[in-house]
Amino acid sequence: MQITLRYDKVHPSRRLDVAEATARAVVALLASPEAAPGGPWHEAVRYWRDGRIRKLVRRARGRRWDEVQALPGVTVTQDGPLGWAPAEARALVPGPVRPLPTALAKTQVEGTHFPDGDELPPAPAAVTAAVDRAAGRTADLLALGSASTSQGALVTVEVTPLHEMTSGKLCAQVAHAAQLAWQSPDMPPALRNAWAEDGYRVRVVLPGADSWRSTPRPVSVVDAGFTELDGPTETTRAFW
Repeated sequence: MQITLRYDKVHPSRRLDVAEATARAVVALLASPEAAPGGPWHEAVRYWRDGRIRKLVRRARGRRWDEVQALPGVTVTQDGPLGWAPAEARALVPGPVRPLPTALAKTQVEGTHFPDGDELPPAPAAVTAAVDRAAGRTADLLALGSASTSQGALVTVEVTPLHEMTSGKLCAQVAHAAQLAWQSPDMPPALRNAWAEDGYRVRVVLPGADSWRSTPRPVSVVDAGFTELDGPTETTRAFW
């Protein structure tokens, strides 16, 4: 499954917001009528889910982002805190890695990085220049902080505090945890329905090392270690 993130250095989104939007887009695609039996995406989704599930995260901006919208999939837009751009992610119907659709081949994979949000984003971010012009009055223009703002979300995804991940890797791992939560037979049907009505919002949190080591969750994602991490590595967990 290819996932494209809207990436803008001038008006950036926060890293955690983008990860949450990615998770929502993936689950929304899998739960869509198009992916259900008889739908136009069903066979592609079924084939992907029956094999080794892989997600590849790309970034796009401007015209490249607009072009990706024409490919079959689901886009989720999630508002960020004051001063940060909305997070936008599009999950695409799974397909072969090669050949890629032209619009997707023009997007980039390596070096995807979104700011955490604890401090001003680096130039050329517009808000950074605005703070300079406003004699340092950051609070009037930008809400600093890296914590999730998805209060009341029915599903929580925890991210390991023991390993560092790029923004793209984080998005893929959070989305995988959300997918496994949606598929879990342990999730009550009523809760799954309520989650759907809530747009599959998730809250991403970063627990401390002691909590991570001592608190099991109903969903656990273990990365095979083919890309950034030495596998197998537990990256994310989900609970509700």
